[in-house]
Amino acid sequence: MSDQQDLQPVFSIEKIYVKDVSLEVPHAPQIYLEQAQPEIDMQLASQGTQLEEGFFECALTVTVTAKLPEKTMFLAEVSQAGIFRVQNVPAEDLDPILGVACPNILFPYAREAVSSLVNRAGFPPVLLSPINFEALYLQQRAQAEGGESAEA
Repeated sequence: MSDQQDLQPVFSIEKIYVKDVSLEVPHAPQIYLEQAQPEIDMQLASQGTQLEEGFFECALTVTVTAKLPEKTMFLAEVSQAGIFRVQNVPAEDLDPILGVACPNILFPYAREAVSSLVNRAGFPPVLLSPINFEALYLQQRAQAEGGESAEA
């Protein structure tokens, strides 16, 4: 029976933490006198790396830029990371776990960190919409496969 239990798939969160945070308000204090609504742009990147056998770090980086037509109001970047235990999982399932499941877990923490950071800078909090990481993952896979076949 214990052999059976030893082969059960394992997925657990070991630690969630802020790996890096950055905030720039390049035109302070004059920017606080602006009345115009900024255009908000959000960029995402995630990366999974193996730390040791069965343990992986996934880092989700969220970059939010608020721009007026002629200048940047602020740029906030948060790298939210986690250490995940992943064992007894087929190799083909590991990439989707690190590319979809882990970023789904990390995103609410990153969203809160960005909102708090922007608010502490004196701006209204930025409320980031939920992200479909599965769709992003599939899109990235399709682009990667398309790029590989184009090179061949």
